Amino acid sequence: MRNSDSGVSKTGFQSYQSKVQNPKSKILKTVLHWFRRDLRITDNTALTAATRASERVVPAYVQSAWEGSHRWTGAHRQEFLCGCLASLDRNLREIGSQLVIRRGDAVVELERLVAETGASAIYYNRDPDPFGRAVEERLERMGRERAIEVHDFKDICLHERDEILTQKGVPFRVFTPYFRAWLKQEKTPPCGRLRALNSGGTLPQSAPLPQLADWKLAPAGPGLPAGERAARERLRSFLDARVGRYSTDRDMLAIEGTSRISQDLRFGLLSIREVFALCEKRARELPANQRVGVEKFIGELAWREFYMQILWHWPEVLDQEFDPKFRGMRWWGDIALFARWRDAETGFPIVDAAMRELAATGHMHNRARMIVAMFLTKDLQLDWRLGEAFFMQQLMDGEIASNNGGWQWSAGTGADAAPYFRIQNPWTQAARYDPEALYIKRWMPELHDLPAARILRPPEDGRSLVGGYPAPIVNHAEARERALEMFHSHG
Repeated sequence: MRNSDSGVSKTGFQSYQSKVQNPKSKILKTVLHWFRRDLRITDNTALTAATRASERVVPAYVQSAWEGSHRWTGAHRQEFLCGCLASLDRNLREIGSQLVIRRGDAVVELERLVAETGASAIYYNRDPDPFGRAVEERLERMGRERAIEVHDFKDICLHERDEILTQKGVPFRVFTPYFRAWLKQEKTPPCGRLRALNSGGTLPQSAPLPQLADWKLAPAGPGLPAGERAARERLRSFLDARVGRYSTDRDMLAIEGTSRISQDLRFGLLSIREVFALCEKRARELPANQRVGVEKFIGELAWREFYMQILWHWPEVLDQEFDPKFRGMRWWGDIALFARWRDAETGFPIVDAAMRELAATGHMHNRARMIVAMFLTKDLQLDWRLGEAFFMQQLMDGEIASNNGGWQWSAGTGADAAPYFRIQNPWTQAARYDPEALYIKRWMPELHDLPAARILRPPEDGRSLVGGYPAPIVNHAEARERALEMFHSHG
């Protein structure tokens, strides 16, 4: 049986909390909490509700069983996931429990765990993408067939699904009015950290904690420290030292001006409610001239939820352009150039530096993401879907909704997108956001001895900047005109 404990004005936890505080409510003996994208014990909506509604909670994670390659992920993200799960297990042990790992189909494994533990209910936090929703629908059917209660909760977003609508009751297609409505909505406060979790003695048999080799993936290189504690340290560092300058520093490629918590939100190491509450608190502490930085960062949190709402209401954006007038457009570019972009061999230093950063770390600066995405779609006239898929396989923080939204924004085909005729010049972007070429030199050591002025402008003779580095594969001015012609011809 399905019990969706959420409404427009309440989270699932708030709604369910009102039930469990009622002395007439039935307290369940054993329930499962299914960890998904909520790998923390602090302010975890479904986990908190499960502990208040039952005598015993069995915490479980079902590891995917694919091997070799996957459409939506790769080594950087899976390695970070392994670290997050190891950290979660340690945190659970500190409060009297431990993580039960199973590998395979989530619904099949959860049904088996119900049989092994005698659990009468499964608690989980909802996924915003269509793939997660499909699994949830199967789980609900299984619950109805087996008479198992299934409780789903809102946790990933402050506001989701139909909570932010226009006055006509339809979803927003443009960010600014969405953001105004988003800001007006009451924000649920965080509910704190679990101090104890009763899992009732012997837990069912668990598979070992996941390792990268389980998916037959090779290590991709050094990444960020994983786990809830590391995520909280990143957030604290940002709010203490950088958020006041965020509105100006966030675009500068060579400095640490961003929050670096995107992967922490992706895996639920941080609660979005706590992040928002701490931002508001920090804004009250900062002088007026620095509060704009907090406001800008809160706007980025809202962009994340805007793209999730777009994906919820228009899941076809994963395969089609959001703007119908661009559907079916023929991309004129030479597909052979995709490999040059992918392998950081375009001859455009800012593009190649960003692609090297991605390959080495699983991260790319947000401004650099816009530069390389617009270069692929406008300078090379290649389909945004190629870049979207590649990013999802490389990014540690790969978020389906945000990645799709960002790529379609850059291509000019998405929700509230940059107009197709807005075509960034990679050379001027580099000069503006990396004026001393420090970011470029960090990732392009072969250019280290060149003066910044030479790196930041196209070679006058069209040749390579240094031996062994390719000449620019296109002339930007000519590519711009060709891109405009491509879009005009479709319209």
